[in-house]
Order: sequence, then structure tokens, then C-alpha cells
Amino acid sequence: MTMSGEPVMEESACSGSEAFALRVLGTSMEPEFNEGEIIVIEPEGALRDGSYVLAQHEGEWIFRQLCKRGEAWQLHALNPAFPDLSLPDLATVRGVIIQKALPGRRKASKRYV
Repeated sequence: MTMSGEPVMEESACSGSEAFALRVLGTSMEPEFNEGEIIVIEPEGALRDGSYVLAQHEGEWIFRQLCKRGEAWQLHALNPAFPDLSLPDLATVRGVIIQKALPGRRKASKRYV
């Protein structure tokens, strides 16, 4: 991920349906997700209001909370210093965060499904 909390995605030999992990960088999702934590993304996870997701926004990958506002969807940063971003539809969502962990601290792990 970049310093703004946006992950850097690279092509790999992994199947598009396999879970994968990224390291959190930046402060956009604090206090729930802190820099250095590892998040596990399930590409075929169920999308719902309040899910933490990895999505593409304006050509960049971004990690945010998915929120339904009326008939529209938004990507919400937990840190109020970052703005909410509108999503034209859910097609740009790559996956749902199902777990976070702090490297070296097994008991600091938390599941989201």
C-alpha cells in the first residue's frame, strides 16, 4: 500500500479467487487499522454496508469501509481527516477484508466475518 493507505497491486500467479494479504500503510483507516498491520482480503467475499473493502477508485487501489448512502455507495475512511469517496457501482470492489493481524502478535488478530 502507498502512504495514503492505498495498496500497490501487482500481477501474480495466484488465482483471482484466492485470499491474499497486504500490509497497511498510512493513517486513513485508524483507529481500527494501524500502520504495519496485515489485512487479509477475500476476493469473493459478500459485500454489505459496513464491510471493509479493497476497491479501485479513479484508477488507484484503496482500502476503505463500504457505506450505503441512500441509493449510492461510498468508500469511507475511518480517520475523519480523509474524505469519503463516491463509487459509481460495486464493480470496482476487489474484495472484502476478512482478518487483520499484527506481525509477531498472534493474539492481536481480529476477524471481520
